[in-house]
Amino acid sequence: VLQKGLKENFADAQVSVVDCPDLTQEPFKFPAKGICGKPRIADVGGVPYLIPLVQKEKIYNLNTVAKDIELPGAFILGAGAVSSKILGVNAELIPIVQTESEKKPAVNGSYVAQINPADKGCLLEKYSSKYADCEFGLLANLYASEGQPGKVIEVKANGRTGELNFVSCLRQTLEKHYGEKPVGMGGTFIIQKGKAKIHIMPPEFSACPLNTDEDVNNWLKFFEMKAPLICQPVIVSRDPGFDLRVEHTHCFSHHGEGGHYHQDTSPDSVQYLGYFQPAELLFRIDRPQETHLVGRD
Repeated sequence: VLQKGLKENFADAQVSVVDCPDLTQEPFKFPAKGICGKPRIADVGGVPYLIPLVQKEKIYNLNTVAKDIELPGAFILGAGAVSSKILGVNAELIPIVQTESEKKPAVNGSYVAQINPADKGCLLEKYSSKYADCEFGLLANLYASEGQPGKVIEVKANGRTGELNFVSCLRQTLEKHYGEKPVGMGGTFIIQKGKAKIHIMPPEFSACPLNTDEDVNNWLKFFEMKAPLICQPVIVSRDPGFDLRVEHTHCFSHHGEGGHYHQDTSPDSVQYLGYFQPAELLFRIDRPQETHLVGRD
């Protein structure tokens, strides 16, 4: 299903089932070996807690989320916002956490991408270099598993010929094929060659209400960042009525760049390599009672 859909949007695409590579190795350096074992997706909070105006009291903890999704000790990947209570500013969180279990403390391999106060560029830092907690704020889309080795879906796509970004192409392909039945996936992919359009939220929350996508895009800071970028996508083919964010991807690198992935900007030369696992369960945590569809891309 995925290969057929990708070939409509990329010059070359190959999808196969392989053994998950050891994710503790380069370039990932994750705290867990794989993305297998009781795979599940959690959508926590939501964009309505950020815009039109921020609700700073919305603070969560990945260790608590792991218990809430009935998988204490889960290995969690995904995309979210930092806890502004901890950092003192707003920023992008790239969560990569082996959550705590009865036997072991949490291992936080997350990254934070924020606007550098010195030069207004990207400042990417390892979360654990400054902070000892597993908190986040406002919203997150998370893929959780036991972090085990096992069989995964390997996706290779080179040379983008269509308009859709890599993640949207995967998601819309699933939606087209499975229709009413929601299919969720998570994992990691690398933009191996090329450049990508990435945003980072400003350090200050907007004092004026952000009421439209145009308002949001004027508020966000956009950058062109270079490969290799290691990305953590969470995808649900369609929202079965839980007010989900159906796709959300954050990325980091070992050269100081990272943030929220939008699209590659070098379609001819871009190369994607990804490892995905379909999720068995979906959890919706602290769903906003008042909602809207602004700022969901």
